[in-house]
Amino acid sequence: MNYKTDIKTLHLPEDSFILVVDDTTTNLEIVFNTLTNVGFNVTTENNGESAIKQVEYNPPDLILLDVVMPGIDGFETCKRLKQNSATCDIPVIFMTADSDTDSKVKGLNIGAVDYITKPFHEEELLARIKTHLQLRNLTKNLEKRVIERTAALSRALKDLQESQLQLVQTEKMSALGELVAGVAHEINNPVSFIHGNLQHASAYFQDMINIINLYQQHYPNPVTEIKEEIAGIDLKYMLADLPNLISSMKEGVQRIRDISISLRNFSRADSDRKVSCNIHDGIDSTIMILKHRLKASEDHPNIQVIRDYDNLPEIECFIGQLNQVFMNLLANAIDALEESNVGRTYIEIEANPNQVLIQTSLTENKKHILIRIKDNGVGMSPDVQKKIFDHLFTTKPVGQGTGLGLSIARQIIVEKHGGTLEVSSAPGQGSEFIIKLPI
Repeated sequence: MNYKTDIKTLHLPEDSFILVVDDTTTNLEIVFNTLTNVGFNVTTENNGESAIKQVEYNPPDLILLDVVMPGIDGFETCKRLKQNSATCDIPVIFMTADSDTDSKVKGLNIGAVDYITKPFHEEELLARIKTHLQLRNLTKNLEKRVIERTAALSRALKDLQESQLQLVQTEKMSALGELVAGVAHEINNPVSFIHGNLQHASAYFQDMINIINLYQQHYPNPVTEIKEEIAGIDLKYMLADLPNLISSMKEGVQRIRDISISLRNFSRADSDRKVSCNIHDGIDSTIMILKHRLKASEDHPNIQVIRDYDNLPEIECFIGQLNQVFMNLLANAIDALEESNVGRTYIEIEANPNQVLIQTSLTENKKHILIRIKDNGVGMSPDVQKKIFDHLFTTKPVGQGTGLGLSIARQIIVEKHGGTLEVSSAPGQGSEFIIKLPI
C-alpha cells in the first residue's frame, strides 16, 4: 500500500527515532520501509543483546521488539531495559505472531505498552506508533514542566529564605544598634563626668595630703583630741592608701569607657556603602562585649582567648555586619566550650583549659585576609557540619536557638562581602570557622 502520510500530519516531533528489533530480515525490511516512508528516523537490530547496547548508546523514542528471537528473547530484552534507570521509560511495543492472552499479559506485566500482531497492517502499525509516541511526547513535556516548575519553586523558596534572612538581619542589627548605641550614650555621659572629676579629686586630695604633712612638720605635738582622732582613723594608712583608691577608681572608669567605646564600635550603623575598617578593632570590640562569658566561675576557670594577629591592611567592608558574624562565631565557640565542661571537674578543666584561638593572616597572593576562630570544645559530627549553615538548623534545645545565626553569618560573608565561610570540625576535637575576605 502506498502511504502518503508523513510525520507532520501525524503531529509528532520531526526527529522521532524508532528502534526495530527482529531476527527476520524480511520483517525488518517491511517495518523499516513503512516507517521511513512516512518520515521516521529508524534503525534496526536482529537480536536482544545488540538491541540493548544500541539503546544504551543511542536511546530511541520507541522500540518495536520481536518476542521470539535467538539468544535472549523479547521478554528478557524488555525486562533488562526496564531494569535500567536510563532506559526504563522508553515505550516498548511487542511484535509477535502469537496472539494468545497469556503472552500479552506477560509482556504487559514486564513493562511493554502494547502488542502488534504479525503479519502487520500498516494502518494499525502507524496508528499504534502514533499513539504511543504522542503519549511519550506528552510525558516528556510534562516531566520538563515539572522540572521547570520545581526549579522555579526552589528558586522562589531560596529567594524567600534569603529575603527573610536579610529582613531578620536588618531588623536585628537595627534594633541591636539602637539599643547598644543608646546604652553606650547613657553610660558615656556619667562616666565622662566621673572621669573628669576624678582628675580634680586626685589633685584636691594631693593638696590636702600636702597640707596635713605641713601641719605635722610644724605642729608635731597636737592636742589630745586630735591625737585620738588620728589614731582612730589610722591617718598614716589612709594617706598611703588614698592614691591607690584614686588609681583603682580611674582604672574602673577607664574600663567602663572602653566597654562604651566597644559597644559603639560594635553597633555602628552600616551605610549603603562599604567603609575602610580595621578588622582587629571589630574582633576586639566583640571580645570586650563577651568578656562576662569568658570570666572564671565556681565551675570553671577563665576561658582563654589567644589572639594571633597578623599585620593586616584596612579593608572596605560593612563593619557592623562583620561584627555580628564575629559575635555569632565567638558566642557559639563559648557555647561549645561550656558544653564540653559538662561532667568535668574544675581541676580537670584547669589541666586542659578552655581556649578560643583567633588568628588573622594574609593569603599568599595578598589579595585576601583569613580570620580563623577555633575552639577546643565538643566539635561537630560530619552530618551536623553539612547542615550547620542551613536555614533554621540548630543543635540547641527548643527556645535557645533560632537556627538563623550561621545562615545570616554566611550570607553576610558571601553575599555582602564576596568572601567565604567554612567550617572544619570533628567530635571531641573542637571546631574551626575560617572566614576569607577580599582586600
